[in-house]
Amino acid sequence: MPAPKKTSRRALLVTSAVVSSLALTAPVSHAAPKPSPSTSPSATPPADMSTVGGERLGQAGTQANLASGVPVLPKDLTARSWVIADAESGDVLAAHNAHWRLPPASTMKMLFADTVLPKFPRSVERKVVPSDLADVGSGSSMVGIKEGETYSVHDLWLGVFLRSGNDAVHVLSKMNGGIAKTVKEMNEHAEELQALDTYAVSPDGYDAPRQVSSAYDLTLIARSGLQKKDFREYCSTVTAKFPGQTTKNKKGKSVRESFEIQNTNRLLAGDSDIPVYQGIAGVKNGNTTNAGATFTGVAERNGKVLLVTVMNPEKSEHNEVYKETARLFDWGFQAAGKVQPVGELVPPKGAAQASAQPGANDSGQAGGAGDGEKSSKSAVGASAASGSTGIGVALGITGGALVLLAAGAFLINRRWPLPDLVRRRGRS
Repeated sequence: MPAPKKTSRRALLVTSAVVSSLALTAPVSHAAPKPSPSTSPSATPPADMSTVGGERLGQAGTQANLASGVPVLPKDLTARSWVIADAESGDVLAAHNAHWRLPPASTMKMLFADTVLPKFPRSVERKVVPSDLADVGSGSSMVGIKEGETYSVHDLWLGVFLRSGNDAVHVLSKMNGGIAKTVKEMNEHAEELQALDTYAVSPDGYDAPRQVSSAYDLTLIARSGLQKKDFREYCSTVTAKFPGQTTKNKKGKSVRESFEIQNTNRLLAGDSDIPVYQGIAGVKNGNTTNAGATFTGVAERNGKVLLVTVMNPEKSEHNEVYKETARLFDWGFQAAGKVQPVGELVPPKGAAQASAQPGANDSGQAGGAGDGEKSSKSAVGASAASGSTGIGVALGITGGALVLLAAGAFLINRRWPLPDLVRRRGRS
């Protein structure tokens, strides 16, 4: 297989805007009941789905307002569920079985990261003990963590986001007080976000009875995570150096080399049958036997930032989940500003209270990230289209490169604190 197209030199500076303090009220809606122990994916969406975000989002089938001037939706979509939304306004532009509760696979790691990432400074180190890795599921995706070796929190998050390493998730969970405590906090955070279709059983998304989410919830969770500086950096990193195992050289001296890891998000890193998507900036992919392929992505083009989630395409073609995501992104960028939304991404329950806290920091940086990480190549995929030249900028972050317009309160209410100003970084 040819090496994926490298994008390590493409990156942008993203600025955070001041957001006004507005009272927020979440729409009155109902959520589907928590899953029973016998819950398993069905072949068809249930009749009673949540209406969080709007009545139409609780309806089965495709929901879109295809009025005159709105491009036709792609006809070759086979996913059980998908959502395309404007990341800033929160408008859901179109959806298909948006609230169908399905196994999420490793897209559940977005909730894990949004819950745990702010707790530990990236420089904190952990010497891995056998109990840290004892309950990692058989056949899990791994980054290659070894017992007895020491890793920084920064290393571990690179393992989570780039290689979807369940071993890294479990080490971080043990640092957080254990798997049970971490899962409990994830479920509490999902409820705070109003991601009420979501129920975590494992922190890594490994197949487990009752573990579910929905395309709507995964989009909501990604939107929350992307407001955190570190989250944006890690999910947009294409390649990085990861610490290897300590060995003895010929002189008997202990040495520890590193090896390169690459992001498994194929829209970000590319693959033999799929190019890097123009404007891609993350977020997270997943694939298990029970869930099939799942993916949530964010991309920017001409000042529009879109989120797309695709769950379990029926078509078995290689990289199908990314191909369907790309087609939905293409449609969304063409339809943006023309199509009437069918619903919205709701704000967290506590957003109104948070907006009242003066001087709140929306960077979400975990313990104060330093001046970039020389071992990682952080990027935002391909440049976004701009005018007739087809060259522009995509949403992204490199460590220490964030330029703040001003400090603002955490606030989501149909305006997401993404850039009001995006400046290009010269390529070298």
